[in-house]
Parts: sequence; structure tokens; C-alpha cells
Amino acid sequence: MKVLIFTILFPNSQQPTFAAFIAERLVSLSKLCQVRVVAPVAYFPPLKFFKRWYVFSQIREEEEYLGTKIYHPRYFTIPKIGLVFCGLFMFLSLFRKIIGIKKEFNFDLIDSHFVYPEGFVAVLIGKILHKPVTVTAHGSDINRYTKLPLIKKKIVWTLKNADKIIAVCQALKDKMVELGIASEKIKVISNGVDLEKFRLIDKCLVRRDLNLPENKKIVLSVGHLIECKGFHYLIDAVNRVRKVEKDIFLVIVGEGEYRGRLEKKIQQLDMMSYVKLIGAKPHIELFQWYSGADLFCLASSREGWATVFFESFACGLPVVATNVGGASEAICSQEYGFLVNSQDAGQLSEAIIKALSKEWDREKLIEYAKRNTWDKVVERSYAIFKSVVD
Repeated sequence: MKVLIFTILFPNSQQPTFAAFIAERLVSLSKLCQVRVVAPVAYFPPLKFFKRWYVFSQIREEEEYLGTKIYHPRYFTIPKIGLVFCGLFMFLSLFRKIIGIKKEFNFDLIDSHFVYPEGFVAVLIGKILHKPVTVTAHGSDINRYTKLPLIKKKIVWTLKNADKIIAVCQALKDKMVELGIASEKIKVISNGVDLEKFRLIDKCLVRRDLNLPENKKIVLSVGHLIECKGFHYLIDAVNRVRKVEKDIFLVIVGEGEYRGRLEKKIQQLDMMSYVKLIGAKPHIELFQWYSGADLFCLASSREGWATVFFESFACGLPVVATNVGGASEAICSQEYGFLVNSQDAGQLSEAIIKALSKEWDREKLIEYAKRNTWDKVVERSYAIFKSVVD
């Protein structure tokens, strides 16, 4: 079988840590079938004084990722105000490119990730080329975009016209059913974890290597520094915890537009000795940060299936998280961590204190992760592919 993956979110030469979970899935899928990836990039001229957009102009048109060809065709869009038209613009910009790819790689299926705009475009192309299309909903496409009336209509159309739908958690499936999509059309398949990449190593040694305090209780959080990830609530929570646990230390791994506001908050609360912003790190190095911590914490306002949960479990690390998206499905027992009901610093601080005082069965956490590897996850996806192709 030949599968064409279609998604905006994929690592590239300029953003090597971008959307690693899609790339992880590709690695396992390529063991079962032939795969190529179309990862469109918004067109922008090479003007360096627009730092955020300049990087797009530097991404090569074609790249390889572990032996798989990746195409980065450009599409026209209007920053900030063009979301409603993004799907149509993307289709018009890319259709001829997809025809060209089909001539050299006659794919049997389009596997799109995120319902809008990628899924919308994939379904349009699939109808014209008479190719089946699967659409995977990851979170923001359903949690956020369905609140926008004009985009909601496109999302519903996409879901009704896709051959099969994959939801990364039951919570997303339930929301799609509320939109009028038949339950039997949607399969729940979570994201997975690579156990060769994420593994537990000696805590003391890794703390020395990473220049982390050896005598502190370290809380780790990993993610893009944007408002919805709730790092500001986590900092407030740790500020409360330090009044009870003087040896608390928060490490945040990631980069993004919210960094300046987080740095300002840290200074205002006089927490420079309690919080460290590490910046972005290669995905392959994250296991060291998990192994050096005592607890992982995610304070998001919305999620689909956060891959960081099982990355933590694979490194023997318990989790405290806000109960959004698939969190309750991943942290389905207090043997794996604790959930809080909202982005509330008080609730978070109480859960952190409780988690740091508990004796956790690290081997049980690792065994739990072993049940959710990428290879096992992708086998279920591949079965769906076969059902729509056959």
C-alpha cells in the first residue's frame, strides 16, 4: 500500500522539533507500507525583519526524513485574517503539485492530520482523484475551530465526506458525534510513545550532565510556550508550593511567543531560584529531562492526546495534569498521576505537593507505557487504511 500523509505539522530543516508526534507516527507506519509526506508551508518572501514568517521562506521544497521523501509546497494565505479561506487557498495552491506527486507515487490513500484545513483539502483532492481519505482529529481542530461558525461548517462537511475518521481520544470522538457525525465512522486511536527514545536513566547522573540541582524536588513541564499550555498557572502553583516545600524547582522545556511574559512573571514573583526556562530541545534528548525530574506537570486549557504523558510514563515519571481532552483516558488511575479540574494555581499546588510526597511504582509506570507504543498504535491505524482501500 502507498500512503500519502497530508499535514501542515511536520518537522523540517528550520524547525526540527516541530510536531514530533506526527514524525514518530511516520516512522512506525513506514514499516508497514510505502509513505510520502506533503507538509505544506505558507508562502512568505525572504524578509528577515518579519522573524516569525521569515523562517517559512527558508524551508526547502523537498527534504528527507529518515529516508522518507517530504514535500513542502507553498500555499497562499493571509496571516491572522485568512483562516476562513485557508482551506480553499491551500487547495488551489497545491492541487497541481499533488497531481505531480501522484504521477511518480500513485498513492492508494490520503491520510490527513487535523480536520481543518488539512482534512478539508485532502477530502476535496480525494474526491477529484477518486482516492479514499482518512482524517485524524488531534484537538484544536475540534476544540477550538468548531467555535467559529464559518469554519465549523467546513469541519462538519469534511468529517461527513471523509471515508474514516480517527480521534486521538474519546473526548474528541464525543464532540464529533455532537456535530452530527455517525459514531461508527469514528475510531479512537491514541498517540503512542517510542520506547527506544524514551527510557529511564540514572537521575543523579543526568542531573549533573544537565546542570540541574541534585538536592531539589524537580517538577518538569514540556511544550510550546503559548498561553493555552498554562505555564503561567504552573509558575503560580510552584510559587505556592515553595512556601511548604522549600526545595521545589520547576524546569520548563520549550520555546514560543509566551516566553517574555513567563520571564516577567518569574521576576515579579522573585522566583529566579525556583524556575528555569530551558528553551527548546531536540526530541531525542527529552528522555534526559524526564529522567532527571521527580514529577511531570501539564496545565493546559485544551488538549487532544498529549504525547508528553506517555513520554513521562516511559521514563518512570508520574504526572499531574488539568483534566482536559484525553487526560482522564491517559491518567486513568492514581497509580499514574493526579488530575485537577481547572487551571487553578491552588488545585495545582495541592496536587503537586501530594504527588511529590507519594511513593510511586516507577516500573508500573514504564509497563503502562509499553502498552501504548507507536508500533501498536499504527497497527490499528493501518487496519483502518486497509478497510477503506479494499
